[in-house]
Amino acid sequence: MIVATFIRRASDRHIVGFSIEGHARYAKAGKDIVCAGVSAVTVGTVNAIEVLTGVELPASMKNGWLQSDIPEQSDPETNLKVQLLLESMKVMLEGIAESYSAHVTLKEQFK
Repeated sequence: MIVATFIRRASDRHIVGFSIEGHARYAKAGKDIVCAGVSAVTVGTVNAIEVLTGVELPASMKNGWLQSDIPEQSDPETNLKVQLLLESMKVMLEGIAESYSAHVTLKEQFK
């Protein structure tokens, strides 16, 4: 199962980190549409944040694992853009989890 965990700051509910770990095991490697969908959404979001906001995320990625802590920016507008993209990623993952609940689950933690 893929577990997506979003870490939020309690004071303002901003996403300050996330991790995606595990394997969907929906189908054989190379044919697993659930894994491919989660990978496309998460890696695409990290890339979009870097290209669209100029913020480089300190992301770590291995087979079946992606993790990042979100750096706070001095520009409030940039922070809002980063948060919008992260919330968009969460919405997309919720859609996948809704359709494939036996293979993907989301969690939230507060810091």
